[in-house]
Amino acid sequence: MQIIFGIIFHFIGGFASGSFYIPFKKVKGWAWESFWIIGGIFSWLIVPPLAAWITIPNFTEIIKQTNGQILLLTYFFGLLWGIGGLTYGLGVRYLGVSLGSTIILGLCAVFGSIIPSVYYNIFPQPGKDSFSMLLHNHWGQMVLLGIVICTIGIIICGKAGTIKEHDLATNKAIVNENKDYRFGLGIAVAIISGVLSACFNFGIEAGKTMADNANEIWKAAHPAQGDFLFQNNVIYVVILWGGLTTNFIWCMILNARNKTFGDYTNTQKPLLKNYLFSALAGTTWFLQFFFYGMGESKMGNGASSWILHMAFIILIANVWGLLLKEWKGVSKKAIYTVIAGIATIILSVLIVGYGNSIK
Repeated sequence: MQIIFGIIFHFIGGFASGSFYIPFKKVKGWAWESFWIIGGIFSWLIVPPLAAWITIPNFTEIIKQTNGQILLLTYFFGLLWGIGGLTYGLGVRYLGVSLGSTIILGLCAVFGSIIPSVYYNIFPQPGKDSFSMLLHNHWGQMVLLGIVICTIGIIICGKAGTIKEHDLATNKAIVNENKDYRFGLGIAVAIISGVLSACFNFGIEAGKTMADNANEIWKAAHPAQGDFLFQNNVIYVVILWGGLTTNFIWCMILNARNKTFGDYTNTQKPLLKNYLFSALAGTTWFLQFFFYGMGESKMGNGASSWILHMAFIILIANVWGLLLKEWKGVSKKAIYTVIAGIATIILSVLIVGYGNSIK
């Protein structure tokens, strides 16, 4: 039952992440950097401490009592992740919700699930899954097989992207509906984003002491009730400070370069709706990690949790991509190829879930 609840929580988190960009499409008359940073202020500054305060009333004391080096390392990974999050927005813009999310999050899944296990192979810690453990245990071999299959799914989706690009180049009617689609630039941005976005998982690992403290406090007050579902919420506060720093600086640079500071006060634009939809997007984005933390408390923060979370996001994002007609008018070959890629990634989720269940 713990595994089943873990998978359900990861699915809800994946649904939130795969859906968060949809409200941004309702923002009218604002430059990308303007609605991105307004959404980000909710994602990284307002909602995380609010969620921590609701679930961990003493979260500020836990942060104050944490070793400075741990806080700095957690914040540093947040900075790197922030670059990944920033380029995620650009990747989705140039590749679309469906293809952009698939490639970025697929890469993020692979790096985020493998690198921590390699680290714990070099610096072993009790209760952490090392790469050697994955290699020499049947459950670990299943997890690694799932990661390999997930990588194959990413490659297939990338192939679908090249077919789509060819179709757009030969059909001007489709170009008008996909005016931001730029595969070359988009794939370069997606690779950077996919690698650096994995740093969020590294930040969770770096700040695990804070979650452990929250867990112990809760278990002392609630004996024999298992681990604390919301223990990671205190880590998110610190990681997302790093994400806010990176994104705020870049968006302000873009506001200055593009002379778009006026977006925030231009009464000729639907300001109230723009702020509300940006806030909704930012809050929805944060919910992915709120539920990731719940799933992780049931399954552990190893390769299984991370790749399940990422794969569910990929699945939901592709469903939205189809509903938003991002593949409208392209050849059947392109559609069949992206469906094959999605199916391959879903298969990888099932294999990882099986590996985790027999652990």
